Amino acid sequence: MMPRIRHVAAVVAALFLITVAVAQEMPKDQLPLWSTKPDVAAFEKMEDARLAAAQGAVDQIVAVKGSRTIENTLAPFDEAVRQLNAAINFSTLMQQVHPDANFRDHATTMTTKVSSAQTALSLNQDVYHALASLDASKADPATAYYLKRQLLEFRLAGVDKDDATRAKLKKLQDQLTDAQSMFDRNISDDVKTVEVTASELDGMPQDYIDNHKPGADGKIRITTNYPDLFPALDFAKSDALRRSLWEAWTSRAYPKSREVVMNMMQTRYEIARLLGYASWADYNAADKMMENGANIAKFINQLDAATRPVAQREFAMLLVEKQKTDPGAKEIKGYESFRLNELVRRSQYNFDSQSVRPYLPYAQVKKGIMDTAATLFHVNFRQETNVAAWDPTVETWDVIEDGKAIGRFYLDMHPRPGKYSHDQMSPVLDGIRGKQLPEAILVCNFPQPTATDPGLMNYGDAVAFFHEFGHLMHHILGGQQEWAGISGISMEADFVEAPSQMLEEWMRSPQVLASFAHHYKTSEPIPADLVARMNRASAFGAGNSVELQNALSAISYDIYKEDPKKVDLDAITFGDLRDYTLFVPIASDAHFYANFNHLAGYSSAYYTYMWDKVIAEDFFQQFDQKNLLAGDAPMRYRRTVLEPGGSTSANDLVKNFLGRPQNMTAFEHWMMREFAPAPEAKTATGQ
Repeated sequence: MMPRIRHVAAVVAALFLITVAVAQEMPKDQLPLWSTKPDVAAFEKMEDARLAAAQGAVDQIVAVKGSRTIENTLAPFDEAVRQLNAAINFSTLMQQVHPDANFRDHATTMTTKVSSAQTALSLNQDVYHALASLDASKADPATAYYLKRQLLEFRLAGVDKDDATRAKLKKLQDQLTDAQSMFDRNISDDVKTVEVTASELDGMPQDYIDNHKPGADGKIRITTNYPDLFPALDFAKSDALRRSLWEAWTSRAYPKSREVVMNMMQTRYEIARLLGYASWADYNAADKMMENGANIAKFINQLDAATRPVAQREFAMLLVEKQKTDPGAKEIKGYESFRLNELVRRSQYNFDSQSVRPYLPYAQVKKGIMDTAATLFHVNFRQETNVAAWDPTVETWDVIEDGKAIGRFYLDMHPRPGKYSHDQMSPVLDGIRGKQLPEAILVCNFPQPTATDPGLMNYGDAVAFFHEFGHLMHHILGGQQEWAGISGISMEADFVEAPSQMLEEWMRSPQVLASFAHHYKTSEPIPADLVARMNRASAFGAGNSVELQNALSAISYDIYKEDPKKVDLDAITFGDLRDYTLFVPIASDAHFYANFNHLAGYSSAYYTYMWDKVIAEDFFQQFDQKNLLAGDAPMRYRRTVLEPGGSTSANDLVKNFLGRPQNMTAFEHWMMREFAPAPEAKTATGQ
């Protein structure tokens, strides 16, 4: 058993945090995002100023007389990129988080306007020819790589096509932006509610019951927001409650978004065909590690073959559990798997998920994750106080290294009406060495603590928090480049989840958890034996979890792999859930595409999560498994994987850290860990 004390590394991190009071401030000319408290008119003025600055940089490129140089061509091009990125980041963020619907509407319109300017730049032949004429033979490797990759992106945009084709591509890209914005808004605006009686909350944690009091009509209302939804799926004894919540959740934005999804599919198909590709899936993979659609299909099939034997062993255990109350059961519905997983963990692994929640109040989890990141990445964090924001719960923080600010981030962590309903990191500003520090934001939906409620989190919430914080650190640490276009998370898009998925493993470390997971009433650190049982129990379901992710990857690929006229959205969604998982979908599952938010962004590339999970587990094995914060691996990882940003290819990032390409060995070991020998059994203590 691990001793119940904080590890020395965590203490050192805490001392680091204490010393940041003397750290250098953020640049005076880089004020926090909401410092001016803009109304709609001021917001639009800010955005228009960035658009004008971007156009001025483009005009500067075109006006060059004489020979082209890095200074007179690539530098102003990158300035245009910087301005346009800042504008689209701001408008998209306000579209997702501003509490006022009218402001969100104007932000959505602005997103279309900025995206149109980005598309126009990508199709500007004068700029393309200017960049193509540059001699980068004497440039540093990062600059040469940036130029090479940017020219590829120009060609993939269609810059080398005739005027009529480029005009059509421009129109299609504008249509796509509108559809993506509408798709996201439809999901955010459609929070559904299920009415239940007090008896239907049997099995729920007491703090959940306390936070869901009956209304004047005696009815209790449960929403499809994450803090309501997933605890109910895990713990509620009422099958009717769990099913009705699942039907509500999978039906969000349906049927409203069906036509929107079809429009996205058709628009993307036309873009791909105009650019000489057979499908959007092929086109979308052209600048990624995966390279083409056929490789996506191959990976999905390989993953299914590797995962199914483990999933079948798990399914057999779940079915035995269901048969305790339904002796004739032969199948399991998808929504039932959440509670059955919980029951198997209790009966077979001596672990009750509710026993961990008292150790995970939101404020402690936040501090613990930041302390762990400070130690792991050798940085510190300092909160900026009295900073204006669009919502009073939003926090502003600086990232400090060697006494100097190297970036800023914002935390918008709790649900509210109209807000983006998933968890994500979004860039705010690109980092450019000597010119602009990187900024990013976490937009999440975790329980909000109050004077009477500590905001207890599920273990999965804590894992998701560190995952998203990993994206944030990647953006900040990778944001110390010479160019905006290779700053932060700007490498091939199907690598971006690997660093964050690796960090999820830190939330399994008894040493890391004991440093912050303290009982909200007694301050007792989480016992090491409870962590050991939690890890083994949490490992149960890995096979079926991967199968579900693979099913979603298949949906993402199958709806974009051919002519949309041949695609039946309901049939593909229902069929892939049936074929790639062992659970039986219910009727509402066929509508899940209407709120599968990644169909807008990742589109055909949702496979990224599992592709990167393979890389992540390979990365993880390079760390000291007995002390994840020790040795040279953390800084070597920071230097070789995170800090380069997009200045080199993702394949090189992998090989530079591993010394070889990735393989599936570590992933297969991760998937099988649930069947490792059990630790000495101890009685689980309900809290």
